[in-house]
Amino acid sequence: MALEVGNNIVDEELATLTAQVSSPAISQPASPSEKQSSAPQSQLPSNAELEQPDKQLDPTVSHPCVSTMKLQRTTLILLLLALGLGGFVYFYEIRGATQRQEAEVREQQIFAFTQEQVQTLNIQTQGQTLGFERNQNGQWVMTSPEKTPASNASISYLLDLLVQGRSDRTIQVPTNQLADYGLADPQATVIVTLNNQQTHQLNLGNADFSGNSLYAQADPGNNPSGNVDLLLVSADFQNAVNRDLAEWRIENDTPDADNPTPQTPTPASPSPSP
Repeated sequence: MALEVGNNIVDEELATLTAQVSSPAISQPASPSEKQSSAPQSQLPSNAELEQPDKQLDPTVSHPCVSTMKLQRTTLILLLLALGLGGFVYFYEIRGATQRQEAEVREQQIFAFTQEQVQTLNIQTQGQTLGFERNQNGQWVMTSPEKTPASNASISYLLDLLVQGRSDRTIQVPTNQLADYGLADPQATVIVTLNNQQTHQLNLGNADFSGNSLYAQADPGNNPSGNVDLLLVSADFQNAVNRDLAEWRIENDTPDADNPTPQTPTPASPSPSP
């Protein structure tokens, strides 16, 4: 009986040992180094990924820094455009308008000299040729066809047209068409010589269709293009040059109405003595 119990105990112990040997071993907790080494390869970055540059921001995602940079750049562009527009308005509309107006006046003006600069004046019309010269006292004297004091009023009227006159329009015509405008043989030619010895000439031709202007040619010269510039000047030039000779001179024997020549009293004859 005791032998059977002992055999049973031995059999149970052998069975227990056999079961422990055949069962998997109890796993021990892994160390940190073992955890890193046992990590899946997919979680570790590859060499190619490590060599890649920093990833750029996704343009589809709104980032605060990017929005601020875009706003600053837009503001700077608008500011530059505003400054450019303001500069354009100032230089073109304000300063440019004054310069264009001055240039337009210069272009419309026939000549650029003053009356005080004119030293001699010659007028050639189809009926007569007149010559005038300013003396040392500033008075005009007729030198041709006779030498006599000249009418300052008549000369000043013509000089005023030359100095203050404007051209309403300028046209270009071929040289061979000057006769159509009365300038192949002008009805009058005015030549002035300045105190600096410069000479200017104005040829007067026919009237235009309105009758208010004359075709004229200022300082005519040879044009390589074969065309000449014609001006439209006031018809008052026609009245200024077409005067009788008497209107250009001052008659010395004409008494001054305001200061009549005093009469010399005749001495009384002595009364006869008784």
